[in-house]
Amino acid sequence: MTRTPPATITAFSPEAVAARIAEFGALLHACVAAGASVNFVMPFTQDDARAYWRDKVLPPLRAGTRTVLAAQVDGRLAGSVQLSTDTPPNQPHRGEVTKLLVHPDFRRRGIARTLMVALEALAREKGRRLITFDTTTGGAAEPLYTSLGYISVGVIPDYSLHALQPGHFEATTVMYKLL
Repeated sequence: MTRTPPATITAFSPEAVAARIAEFGALLHACVAAGASVNFVMPFTQDDARAYWRDKVLPPLRAGTRTVLAAQVDGRLAGSVQLSTDTPPNQPHRGEVTKLLVHPDFRRRGIARTLMVALEALAREKGRRLITFDTTTGGAAEPLYTSLGYISVGVIPDYSLHALQPGHFEATTVMYKLL
C-alpha cells in the first residue's frame, strides 16, 4: 500500500493566488462539479471559477481582510479555506470561515480537518476568538465541524439551490465556535 504524503498548509499571498489562479479555479470547479454547496450551481465553467478567485477573493486578500490557506500534496493544490476578518467595528473579535474546499481526488485524507485547525490557529493569531459560518444541513462537512467543537445555532430551510439538482433547495446550518 502506498502512503499518501501529508498535506502542507500555507497562507497564500495575493501574488501567489494570482500566479496560481487557474489551479484555484480548477479546485473550485471540481468541488462544485462534485456537488459541493459553496454558492455556485451547474452549469459552472472554469472561467466562472477563475473569475470568483480574481474578482471576489483577490480584492479582500489584497486589502488584508481575508486570508487564503492552501493545502498542497506534492506541490498539487489539494484544498483551501478562507478566513474573512472583514467584520463591522463592533465585531473585531470575530472571523468567518468561507469556502472550505477539498479536491475530490484528495478527500477522506484529513485535509479538511487540517485546514480548519490551521484556520483556527490563524484566527487566534489575528486576535479573533469567535468563528462563524454556515454549512449545508446534513452535508458531508457538518459532522467534521461538529467533531471540531463547532456548535449549531439553527437551521434555515430552503436557503440555497442544490449545486447539481436544478430547482431543489437545501437547508443551511449556522455554526460557531469560541476559540
